[in-house]
Amino acid sequence: MIHNIDIKKTAIDTLLLEAHALEGLVQHIDTDFEKVIQSILELDGRVIVTGIGKSAIIAQKIVATFNSTGTPAIFMHAADAIHGDLGIIQKNDLIIAISKSGNTPEIKVLVPFLKQTGNILVAMVGNLSSFLAQQADYILNTTVDREACPNNLAPTTSTTAQLAMGDALAVCLQTCRQFSDRDFAKYHPGGALGKQLYLKVSDLSDNNGKPAIDTDASVREVIITITNFRLGATAVLSDNKIIGVITDGDIRRMLEKHEDLSNLTAKDIMSQNPKTIEKSVLAVDALHKMRENNITQLLVTNEGQYDGIIHIQDLLKEGII
Repeated sequence: MIHNIDIKKTAIDTLLLEAHALEGLVQHIDTDFEKVIQSILELDGRVIVTGIGKSAIIAQKIVATFNSTGTPAIFMHAADAIHGDLGIIQKNDLIIAISKSGNTPEIKVLVPFLKQTGNILVAMVGNLSSFLAQQADYILNTTVDREACPNNLAPTTSTTAQLAMGDALAVCLQTCRQFSDRDFAKYHPGGALGKQLYLKVSDLSDNNGKPAIDTDASVREVIITITNFRLGATAVLSDNKIIGVITDGDIRRMLEKHEDLSNLTAKDIMSQNPKTIEKSVLAVDALHKMRENNITQLLVTNEGQYDGIIHIQDLLKEGII
């Protein structure tokens, strides 16, 4: 309690109020919404999203979501538009103007210029009798009963509604285009999500060495090999075929069991039937296999032949984990 304010209750009331507002949007998904989706799907140009104040921030997020899910989009600030940025708009573009009231001075100045371009104008608006709503070709109704702000002033519930309506547009477009996870990866090549969808085991293991020893290698040779390659393990080969693996853990267990190491060889201390993975599969599959088996490295194969090691640190460096 601070100054007799129940913080937990205030937070819960805010979330419930905004959740109720989002439920109310369901009844506003109408034929105009469907026509907007169809218009965007038929576009030869881009979606230009504009707004002022907090609505401008929401517009930027919607643009980012559109671009990452296959719908080319550009943000245009409503205040900057009338000072030169109108040049962004091309003849085949569609414009979405976001405003709660639809009557802000900037919107009233901007809309006539937008109408002159002949582009489709979509109003995402919370006031259906507003100037913006009356001028628009289609309306996305984001009307809310009240703001979560105790003074019913600060944009809170209204911007949440705008954001959700933008997500509804993006997901519908993504679904209509059958935008797959592979498509998603093309737009996120540097992010963790994208890497999970395109980065292969070979992209990582090829950067490592290929530690390998024969079955009759001495303990000293085993330790030196593991140390030199710094991958925490080495493959044990016989006639160039994998028959085992020796890890740091195997070395420690060997030292606990044996005092005399002079007669021990790799075959005596290796783990048989090691876990392997083909170099052509996705790196994220290597992560899943490591987690399933509670291990930190896998022997990599190329059409069944030993081709190196992938370590969990490789995945960490790439942000896969």
